[in-house]
Amino acid sequence: QVQLVESGGGLVQPGGSLRLSCAASGIIVSINDIAWYRQAPGKERELVAIITRGGRTNDADSSVKGRFTISRDNAKNTVYLQMNNLNSEDTAVYYCTADIRRKTGSIATYWGKGTLVTVSS
Repeated sequence: QVQLVESGGGLVQPGGSLRLSCAASGIIVSINDIAWYRQAPGKERELVAIITRGGRTNDADSSVKGRFTISRDNAKNTVYLQMNNLNSEDTAVYYCTADIRRKTGSIATYWGKGTLVTVSS
């Protein structure tokens, strides 16, 4: 059973930083694209950033450009989201999702259950 588990969320003051992690476990052959999404209260889920297996990144949300950095450690099957200079608009549940090739050879998309980030003074 493949699972994605996010961690690192919490309460932070405006201007502060957090580093989110998402670890994949189970029988995994390889992980292709990994992405972070977020969903703020009353809003739709939106793509924050995406990283390919080779490390190419794209900040899909222009509001995080220059503040958030996505990275991955393929040896640990883990993706990170370094978030700096946080503001109240970054308050949301953050989810990771990954396209994972399983032992059967098929590729499936998995989602974590999310980690809550609250930016407040």
